[in-house]
Amino acid sequence: MSELDSVFSDDWGEDHRSGVVAVIGRPNVGKSTLVNAVVGQKIAIVTAKPQTTRRRQLGIYTTAEAQILLVDTPGLHKPRSRLGDYMLAAAQDALKEADAVLWILDGSQPPTAEDSRIAELLLPLDARTPLILALNKMDLVCEPFDYEAHLSLREHHSAFEISAAESRGIDRMLRALICLLPTGPRYYPAEQVSEANWRFIAAEVIREKIIEATSDEIPHCVAIKINRFREKPKITLIEATVYVERDSQKGIVIGKGGGMIKAVGMAARQELEALLEVQVHLETRVKVLKNWRGNENMMRRLGYALPKRKGN
Repeated sequence: MSELDSVFSDDWGEDHRSGVVAVIGRPNVGKSTLVNAVVGQKIAIVTAKPQTTRRRQLGIYTTAEAQILLVDTPGLHKPRSRLGDYMLAAAQDALKEADAVLWILDGSQPPTAEDSRIAELLLPLDARTPLILALNKMDLVCEPFDYEAHLSLREHHSAFEISAAESRGIDRMLRALICLLPTGPRYYPAEQVSEANWRFIAAEVIREKIIEATSDEIPHCVAIKINRFREKPKITLIEATVYVERDSQKGIVIGKGGGMIKAVGMAARQELEALLEVQVHLETRVKVLKNWRGNENMMRRLGYALPKRKGN
């Protein structure tokens, strides 16, 4: 049992702490893996390919003494499309709202140019907003490693060596975060671990399975829209549309004889059944929405609404 586990209560005292922690980092450093490990179940999709997370997602960690609202953000990177602009804006907005910032770095390799750019993005961070570094992927480090380059990227409150994949070192890091949060109430019930609804999670699971099954440009051009999500006593009916940008991409996602989309649907259905704990009937179809990542109206239809520009 985790040393942070305790008996939950609907009441909290004057010393109860709560607040928003923005989880940032470059693509593929393990932000979503960490959030899933902290809350104890999968709420964010995880793949080995970068830029998997597109929207801010909230993970809720609750003990008797505190409630941490972990905002899992898209990986900070140089945007190459309007979708990239959306992802960068989502991450930057999370920084503005945070009571503390948790910067995830890949401790198994030296800092990259992307890490240095993130350090620059953090320069305007309010001095009252503490920054914690988490050197992740320590399970991949076989020999003594000099972490000074990571620690010197930016002035910070404290740093921790962790392995999100193996849930190592996370408790100490959480204790440090709790101490940095302001006193405040519990905003969500103790048993709630996310604010995402099942329609959103279903779309993300389908997208995850496509990312895992494809390569090249396919993972970045795919968007999912849930057209129907109907819960019955013994079965949940889900109808989804997979959008891509070109006819050639549609052919890849469907696969020869429909083999690819059938395999994706089966994998997604099995995971959703495990999450929902009920039988799932999933229907998917693939459509072309040309160049949707560069069109704000199309992006909005698919749930990626860019912030309004000043003057609009």
